[in-house]
Amino acid sequence: MQTEREFTTPVVRALSTAPTAHPAPDLTRAERFDALQRRLVDVEVATLERAPRRSMVVVPSRPIDMADEPPAKSQAFEERLLCSLLMLDDPELHIVYVTSSPVAGSTVEYYLSLLPEIRRRHARRRLTLLSAGDESPRPLSEKLLEQPELLEQVRRALPDPALTQLVPYTTTELERDLAVALDLPMYGADPRHWFLGTKSGCRELFARAGAPYPIGVERIAGAHQAIVAIARMRALRPSIEQVVVKLNDGVAGRGNAIVDLRGLPRPGGDDQHELIAARLATMAPEAEDLGVPAYLDKLAEQGGIVEERITGADLRSPSVQLNITPSGEVEIVSTHDQLLGGPSGQVYLGCSFPAAPEYAATIIAIARRVGAELARAGVIGRSAVDFVVARGCDGEWQPYAIELNLRKGGTTHPFLTADLLTGGAVQHYVASDHLEVAGLCGEEAVAELERQGLSYCPRRRVGVVLHMLGCAGPLGRIGATALGASAEEAWALYDATARLLVARPAAVAA
Repeated sequence: MQTEREFTTPVVRALSTAPTAHPAPDLTRAERFDALQRRLVDVEVATLERAPRRSMVVVPSRPIDMADEPPAKSQAFEERLLCSLLMLDDPELHIVYVTSSPVAGSTVEYYLSLLPEIRRRHARRRLTLLSAGDESPRPLSEKLLEQPELLEQVRRALPDPALTQLVPYTTTELERDLAVALDLPMYGADPRHWFLGTKSGCRELFARAGAPYPIGVERIAGAHQAIVAIARMRALRPSIEQVVVKLNDGVAGRGNAIVDLRGLPRPGGDDQHELIAARLATMAPEAEDLGVPAYLDKLAEQGGIVEERITGADLRSPSVQLNITPSGEVEIVSTHDQLLGGPSGQVYLGCSFPAAPEYAATIIAIARRVGAELARAGVIGRSAVDFVVARGCDGEWQPYAIELNLRKGGTTHPFLTADLLTGGAVQHYVASDHLEVAGLCGEEAVAELERQGLSYCPRRRVGVVLHMLGCAGPLGRIGATALGASAEEAWALYDATARLLVARPAAVAA
């Protein structure tokens, strides 16, 4: 069954609910944004009351650090939040959804077909799809800000701007500027809180929250500081065999690199820095297309951390998804066990819901404390705390908080899909963005699932929902969320889908 929703109310003053006029033009951009954010409380109340003429503008923009990222990949990530179209089951809600390139009509119809039949036609009239017409590998928000006529199209599609919120994927200064340009409040973390979501910032946040986390050193800038940090860590714990270097802005584990310390002499020798430097030079970045010199350049440029790599015979990687409302309540939304792959098993590939009961309550309690700290800082919106849990000889699970994603993430769209489809009665699911498909386009994949009886059945509340349909043909990859009444049924549906479309990836199978 769905993880119980819990609340923590931090000791802060609620934002003003007084109506706010358009921000004065002589205010700074940050001040104008602050004025807009105060309107979120009114939007929240209107949402709870299911007031008419409400709307949301979904802009699934994300930072792109690869100049050669294929347009199909960018579009696929932008389409992951199309599950929000299921919110159109609310007859009073309007959605404006913006992408870099037009969304295929068949993809839109697939999502709308998941709605009750009585709602579908009316839902289509309350949906506005807009495109920037720009496939360049840049954040979508940047493309919108360059097109005043597109911004005006967004504004014209809103029944009542006073009851509208901007829903981004990430929240950088680009999304803040977009909120100001559209004169809309943004449901997401103010970019002034960016540091809290970095690898250095979250370790400091974990310390304030009293959360257990691996020993390590944050605010590392470059190879020399990493070497000094590793020497300091070995002095504190000589038994450390491996450490992880993490770039502050690394995503999905691709900014990590493993440094093997096994076989080094005991700490304290005159040549310890030289020996550690030699190990650093042979470390293994998780991003296979990033060599050590380039990785160290990134470490010097954006900073990062060094921390102990937690090892053990039985390790799991669960996460807790949070939501902090505009009125300051911290909601524990869901727990997941993450499915990881990559060279050293640190790349996010998918998840299963819920996390194992042996440690779910423990990580929820820790995440609640982290969420309270975020709320005290004034953070709003979705986030997730990632953990590693290790089972000791006594059978007890020891949790370590390792990362904070101060944005929507890989567990957001599967949970939203399942939650909306089941009316909050989701029991179990397995989801991945990394299913390979053999020569099928998105429409053909949907048809294959239907023919084999694997598609989602609303009566039984089980079955498979596909996403990232647009990249099936160009990239040979698709996403899927398999819902079941039990963990075994969810996995059986996922496995059957993977076999049907091609073959289940070995990394996810683990």
